Amino acid sequence: MSSYRVGLLVPSSNTTMETEVPEVLRRVADATGDRFTFHANRMRMKTVSESELAAMNAYADRAAGELADAAVDVMAYACLVAIMSQGRGAHRDIEKRLTATSAEAGAAVDVVSSAGALVAGLHHMGARKVSLVTPYLKPLTARVVDYIEAEGIEVQDAISLEVDDNIAVGRLDENQLPHIASRLDTRGADAVVLSACVQMPSLGAIPATEAALELPVVTAATATSWQLLSALGAYAPVPGAGALFKG
Repeated sequence: MSSYRVGLLVPSSNTTMETEVPEVLRRVADATGDRFTFHANRMRMKTVSESELAAMNAYADRAAGELADAAVDVMAYACLVAIMSQGRGAHRDIEKRLTATSAEAGAAVDVVSSAGALVAGLHHMGARKVSLVTPYLKPLTARVVDYIEAEGIEVQDAISLEVDDNIAVGRLDENQLPHIASRLDTRGADAVVLSACVQMPSLGAIPATEAALELPVVTAATATSWQLLSALGAYAPVPGAGALFKG
């Protein structure tokens, strides 16, 4: 049995990552006996706009340095669109930058990101074509689609819920997601990204969506959880958390 400290860098208005990631890791803890504690630092962002996302990215170095003071074992930059809106491949530069920032603060820690985790998770699943749901306005969804396709994964279809208030995104009803996802064109798709956003609640809707669509389902939050566990060497399959946790 091992004990791990997990660090999360989240937007100030985020209300979902600190519930969904701990829930996935709680299930892993129940299966393995490992123990996880969570330590978050917040970066100011209330509206999902390019200007606020860019400002949050600029603050990320300070936030990472502060979180490194807690001697976390792994750290996640938990805002997918903040990175994907910066242009193709941005997760590599930001993860490298924040890893260096943490090291300068005295903590040699792996830094992962929700953006990088989603791409890595889809490749791990062997998904070459996906359909996805986002809460974003259509221009930001287009940036997400372009980002994913630049990583070698075709996006067959995307639904934008067009909510730009981040608090409102966190209040969306996940029970509506199976119905929303049923409107996707999934012809030839290998998987569905049920929530390409760490703030849109989705964990509880994964089993019903997989059953309805008969396709593997992944979300930004489950991909982040998978990447965190992989970095720790603590991954274990658990029920109800989608395709990345089926073993």
